[in-house]
Amino acid sequence: MSRRRRLLIGVALVVIALAVAIGVYAYNENQPLEKRGSATEEFVVTEEPEPPAPPPDKEIARPWPTYGYDIARQHISPYDHRPPFRRLWKIDAHDTLEFPPTIGYGRMYLAQQKGLFFALDVKTGKVDWKKTIGRCAASSPTIGKGVVYQSYMHPVECLQDQAGANGYVVAWDAKTGRELWRHDTAPIESSPLLRNDTLYVGTWNNDVIALNAKTGRLKWRFEADDQVNTSAAYWKGRIFIASDGGTLYALNAGSGKLIWSKQSNSSFGSREFWYATPTVAYGRVYIGNTDGTMYVFGAKTGNLLWARPLGSYIYGAAAVYKRKVFVGTYDGKFYALDAATGDTRWEIDAQGAVHAAPTVVGGLVYYAVCSSCGSEAQRAVASGRDSTHAVRASDGKRVWRFPDGKYANPVVVDEKRLYITGRSFQYALAPRGSEGAREDAQADRTALDKQRDRAKKKRRKRQEDRQS
Repeated sequence: MSRRRRLLIGVALVVIALAVAIGVYAYNENQPLEKRGSATEEFVVTEEPEPPAPPPDKEIARPWPTYGYDIARQHISPYDHRPPFRRLWKIDAHDTLEFPPTIGYGRMYLAQQKGLFFALDVKTGKVDWKKTIGRCAASSPTIGKGVVYQSYMHPVECLQDQAGANGYVVAWDAKTGRELWRHDTAPIESSPLLRNDTLYVGTWNNDVIALNAKTGRLKWRFEADDQVNTSAAYWKGRIFIASDGGTLYALNAGSGKLIWSKQSNSSFGSREFWYATPTVAYGRVYIGNTDGTMYVFGAKTGNLLWARPLGSYIYGAAAVYKRKVFVGTYDGKFYALDAATGDTRWEIDAQGAVHAAPTVVGGLVYYAVCSSCGSEAQRAVASGRDSTHAVRASDGKRVWRFPDGKYANPVVVDEKRLYITGRSFQYALAPRGSEGAREDAQADRTALDKQRDRAKKKRRKRQEDRQS
């Protein structure tokens, strides 16, 4: 064999080996991260997420005070209403309701995406007070000590990454709507987390900030690696919040000092972003990434405890209840995963793309289907009508459906009613035959009687005027 031929064969073999290596590398880079967990590693069984007891009398004024109900964002209701339900009222917010309301002081506080803010009487749905802000809102209000806190982004038309955009957090008197203070900063999509006298939010200019809840003054600022559009969760002196750079942070709640940070899986040097709010339970942090993987980290150490690829995208936060993690995907699946290992306990067809976090109420899991989510996505997205579904937490059996729902946590609850957030409508329902339903039905009849009495008086007055 000639020297030249041997050289050519050698070059060819090198090229083939290089191509194989590149292929293997590309294959590995495209594979999602997967790891099975254990019940013996950082799984704190004494922190069992159970439906919390209804608030004591002094706190009953705030039956649903924040996004996800509690500051660990576990999405479990302390009230156990079950279907069938009777519709009590609905309002048209005239544009998108991206996040759910909060309930307190006899009112529902609801932020519409294009700048309207409503304080509604929970019994009737009538407006107690209203704000026209002219700015975009993609978050839930938080309430405490007679104050409503709301995050705002840049002015309408709500363009993503608009140059020069700004935003603020505002505090209003819960009864009157009078502004108490305003903290100006970059646009904010975070639903405020209130812990004692401190508010925590993330911003578009890569900051996590802590504000004095009484004055709005800055307590501390932490710089992240990218925009921080998720909301924070709290556990034992730490807050957990995630960035568009694919990084989850554990920060000291008092000082803002970094305790640990972890990242989503890298593919060809890039990571997909976190949109879901972290959920803390069993001493672990549960959070889904837009790469379609559910990640679980030790809240104390930041160690990756398990990771499960589930679908094309995960945008909604998880609910954690009775050792199950409930989460939906854009490609139309809804899961109950073992909270310790990540193994599938059950899986159902969600009947459409799931964008929102689920809520557990009375042993049922409520989730919403979004008809338009993922319209410009590059990966699989299931189609289905806007709707809210209730399935049994134990086995996923479907028990109830409501013909509206979309982006937001579909359900919030108080001691008498269940409230559903649709695309632009907000609904109040009560279990049929319940005390709340009977009281509201009586209130409806009383209001109708009053309307009839007023109409009769007007007719009599007109007759008297004509006779005179």
